[in-house]
Amino acid sequence: MKTATKLFKALSDETRLRILKMLEARPLCVCEIQHVLKGSQPNVSHHLKTLSEAGLVDSKKDGLWIDYRLPDKPASPLHATALAFVKKSLEGDPVVKKDRNVVKSVDRIEITLRK
Repeated sequence: MKTATKLFKALSDETRLRILKMLEARPLCVCEIQHVLKGSQPNVSHHLKTLSEAGLVDSKKDGLWIDYRLPDKPASPLHATALAFVKKSLEGDPVVKKDRNVVKSVDRIEITLRK
């Protein structure tokens, strides 16, 4: 029951749904997600922690960055179903479309150099 509660809590937030939809396109680091969302680093990190604890996001170190991605193998059939539902949902949403367009051009090195 605890696993399902964490999963549904993670899916109940618009920002976390936006992050999941972004990660469908490709793995992203915190600074890239932050750039797309126009949010703060602590806020983005908090959302990623919630998604990770719910088993909806994996992370892997890549040099200076940590890449966040959708899991190759979902933790359970419930996770697989939830991720499949998210994937089929919200495709026509204007915010998701806008996020996807920004994700296509976002570059962590460029973002880092601007800071």
